[in-house]
Amino acid sequence: MGKEAIDDLIQFLMAYPGHVQEIALWLHDFLWDMFPECNELIYDNYNALAFGPSLTDKAGDVICSVAVFAKHVNFGFNRGSEIPDPNHILQGNGSLYRYITIKNINDFPEPEMRLLLHDAYDNALNRLKAGKPVIKGQTITKSISPVKKRPA
Repeated sequence: MGKEAIDDLIQFLMAYPGHVQEIALWLHDFLWDMFPECNELIYDNYNALAFGPSLTDKAGDVICSVAVFAKHVNFGFNRGSEIPDPNHILQGNGSLYRYITIKNINDFPEPEMRLLLHDAYDNALNRLKAGKPVIKGQTITKSISPVKKRPA
């Protein structure tokens, strides 16, 4: 993920309130610092803007994701049920996805999340299929929804 290659992300964030933009960009930098050799996948979807580091150019290989909404940001793990959460900070009761909601940067439990991210990275690496092409260090806008529900 490249800090210098976030023009699309910044453009997509313009529709959101300043405090939400601040959280999203802080999380972007946090993830880039942790996973500088990963790709960053961006999805500008109907209900939310989402991005996250991936071992390849595929959503199935994403380590975690940041989903940006009008009043908050969700920081989640697509396969969160498969990683240990000893402090029980992750929400969600679906079969796989787990997340936390962030309304300001101080809501982000950084030490605990670093541990979860290391486990999520190992999990993603272990699930990576042999021979799958690995593309590293790119920011890739995967989709842009033509119709969007954005903050009022």
